[in-house]
Amino acid sequence: MDKRLTVYIVDDSAVQADIARTLLEKAGHAVVSYRSGADALQDLPTKPPPDCILMDIMMPGVDGYELCRRLRAMPTLAATKLVMMSTKAYPFDRARAMALGADGYFVKPLSPATFVAELERLVNGTLIMTFWGVRGTVPVSRADSVRYGGNTSCVSLGFPDGRLVIFDAGTGIKALSDALMSAKRARIDSTILLTHPHWDHINALPFFAPFYAQGNQFEICGPAHGDVTVRDLVSAQMDGLFFPVTVREFSASITYRDLHEGMFEIGGVQIRTMLLNHPGNCLGYRLQHGERSICYVTDNELFYPDSELYSAEYVERLADFARGADALITDCTYLDEDYPKKIRFGHSSVSQVADLTKRARPKALYLFHHDPDQSDAVIDAKLAQMRGLVGEQETGIRVVAPEQLAVFEV
Repeated sequence: MDKRLTVYIVDDSAVQADIARTLLEKAGHAVVSYRSGADALQDLPTKPPPDCILMDIMMPGVDGYELCRRLRAMPTLAATKLVMMSTKAYPFDRARAMALGADGYFVKPLSPATFVAELERLVNGTLIMTFWGVRGTVPVSRADSVRYGGNTSCVSLGFPDGRLVIFDAGTGIKALSDALMSAKRARIDSTILLTHPHWDHINALPFFAPFYAQGNQFEICGPAHGDVTVRDLVSAQMDGLFFPVTVREFSASITYRDLHEGMFEIGGVQIRTMLLNHPGNCLGYRLQHGERSICYVTDNELFYPDSELYSAEYVERLADFARGADALITDCTYLDEDYPKKIRFGHSSVSQVADLTKRARPKALYLFHHDPDQSDAVIDAKLAQMRGLVGEQETGIRVVAPEQLAVFEV
């Protein structure tokens, strides 16, 4: 818990309101309860704005939809999180609540194990970042690579309102798929951001089980390649010759978006893209959610300053793209001693990434896309080298090499 919250509960059900109150007070938060929307509307203007207002939908008189609409119109509550909690688990009701200004939606009965933590993250705007695969090129399965894992690129970003953004669909997305199915979520609303269509970034997409479940909704975004669309790329991978199940078997609602360098928005999340130095069109992503920013930059080659291939302008543009991010996840494939044999492969080495980091000054650097030949011990050494070059103690930049399945709050 970052701080003690003040939470107002508006629910005509004494049982459900008392459950929420008990859970919140046990966690140290202050709670005020109202039994009707009318009572809340009458009393709220006389009190200091709370951190959060939890409200039921099905209430007599002023129902939750109307209450949410009227509360969101009050300037004094602009910073207050409005959250629905209802037995109605239908996608329509969630979407309607969000359209009227709700920041989150809990389905009753509330889970004693997760409710308070999820509400705290929602109020604080905390994002949950999970690394499902951190390798590049090909997956590995060796005794010396168990700790960092062998899956290829996949990172998920969980938002306080339940939405999910997934970066890339390498073999790591299978572990994410298993976790989502085990959680038995009633509905998954997600955006998949592909950096580029090389195999280690898309090869487990057909094994993503939520695609085959009705009610789920996904948008798959990625860089356009001339006349080849993102839909074409996904369909070709599953055209029957390369995989026995085609995209026609998807039961979820799947849409596609072709991206170029620029900016767009998904559900209030601003996303900026930048073309990276890698064979074919490859995009880096910077997501801005409230005050938090996450930058995902892989696969990318920076070159050494004494190389004729080095572009100071490009490095500075990339540094500006990542500047001040709360989290910079970036390609750090090679040790410096290995890089001379890998020039023009489209990936970067330790000192190149250290230089970029000192220019961009993110709050935290996450080393990513490790060479498949590197053992856990080699990655440990790479991490130690990076911490020394970045000057972790002096700069205050936290340097991390995430292990597979590692979870971070941003």
